[in-house]
Amino acid sequence: MAQPGGSPDATLHLRDIEVSYGASLALGGVTADVLPGTVVGVIGPNGSGKSTLLKAIAGVLSPSRGTIRLGAQDIRERAAQVAFVPQREEVNWDFPVTARDVVLMGRYRSKGWLRWPGAADRRMAESALERLGLSGMGDRHISQFSGGQQQRIFLARAMVQEPLVVLLDEPFTGVDVTNRKVFHETIQEFARRGIIVMIATHELGEVQETTDFVMCLNRRMVAFGPTPATYTPENLRATFGGQVAVFEASR
Repeated sequence: MAQPGGSPDATLHLRDIEVSYGASLALGGVTADVLPGTVVGVIGPNGSGKSTLLKAIAGVLSPSRGTIRLGAQDIRERAAQVAFVPQREEVNWDFPVTARDVVLMGRYRSKGWLRWPGAADRRMAESALERLGLSGMGDRHISQFSGGQQQRIFLARAMVQEPLVVLLDEPFTGVDVTNRKVFHETIQEFARRGIIVMIATHELGEVQETTDFVMCLNRRMVAFGPTPATYTPENLRATFGGQVAVFEASR
């Protein structure tokens, strides 16, 4: 796993983030600095605000309080450098697009929606699909892929966007061992390139195996810090309540 490093201009700064849905507070009190090349696991029970936080960073939701900056700039000014891979349940897999079309959406985000993708963009999309084991499948409709392959397509979209931050919302749900291996390798590649990766997940074993830092949420930030020091029985009980078994994983 890569150690945090790189340019301070690519540090993600979260300051007292609060997000509400109408009169209902979904998440509050999130403050953290995430350095380039850091892989962060965001954990908590259902309804704890994991997806809400990622969507706020991605610009899908607007915080009701607090600031999100990438370097010295408001995150909204650098939205093209933030790649978001949503939960599979939030994607309309019947929408009439091919795998290549989905990947090329990352180039639109990077270059601008009014710019038609050129030959170089298409080569980049094909290369990303090939690197993720989907070579020659770009013309297939997205509904023709397995769940794990669909997640790979969205990973390819993130890759061609050339991001500084990648947000993965429950990426391991319903994904088999082969596809998990692809995800692990891609996450490590992002980290080596100095890209921040934030993974919202309920799979605690993956957090131990893949992350440098952990953020514990339960509608507020319970803890944030290096994985070995933060992934503790005390923090997990404060996050999830009750008795939580902590299993050691090789890193």
